[in-house]
Amino acid sequence: MLPSAILFERPEEIFLRVFSELKPRTTVPAARVEFRKFANANSFIRLEDGVLWVRITDVLEGAPAHILEALAHILLSKLFRRAISKTYTERYRRYLNRKEMRRALQLIRQARGRKFVSGPKGDCYDLEQIFEDLNARYFHGLMARPLLGWSRRASRSTLGHYDPSHNAIILSAGLDRSAVPPPAVEYVLFHEMLHLRFPVDHRGARRCVHTPEFKEAERQFPRWKEAKELLKRL
Repeated sequence: MLPSAILFERPEEIFLRVFSELKPRTTVPAARVEFRKFANANSFIRLEDGVLWVRITDVLEGAPAHILEALAHILLSKLFRRAISKTYTERYRRYLNRKEMRRALQLIRQARGRKFVSGPKGDCYDLEQIFEDLNARYFHGLMARPLLGWSRRASRSTLGHYDPSHNAIILSAGLDRSAVPPPAVEYVLFHEMLHLRFPVDHRGARRCVHTPEFKEAERQFPRWKEAKELLKRL
């Protein structure tokens, strides 16, 4: 059972109570909590001149007190560089993973978020041409083409990503080079196309991005092992 007292606390009171729990020997500061129109679920906290400044995504405005309490533990633990209790992280993630919350966040990202899409044609590779070829070979030509483009900057850590909010697949500009073999580019694009075919599976507090079905379908790419080795050498 959750303590009944927290059900009647204002957000400022929740954050100050959690502050006292984490720092019992420290003078309790003033608190300013604002709900802001962010393009995602991020929230921020800082302690400055004796004031605890908290900015929370407005998608959480009206959230139950125990969810704001969990967020307070998460943000203050990060502020004080302490380990975050799994109890609070799971409680918070489970709330955000609720179907109605995922839908609300997606709508916010679509309405407020900005997405740079360069277009499919690069210096060496045309993503639209590669997409249509992969679509015909592995998806019976039935996959609707999303927005396709190259990233602004070359990245080795993120070779590609699918953004469901903007229905866009973006590949790293570092792949658009003559030194990169075609199977490597094809594999990265094929991998991101599978994210359209197999959406993220939400299970309570967990997000399963690469489901068993996803991994099985990925092995249909005949040169996937070779492609992975090629990508490691880039």
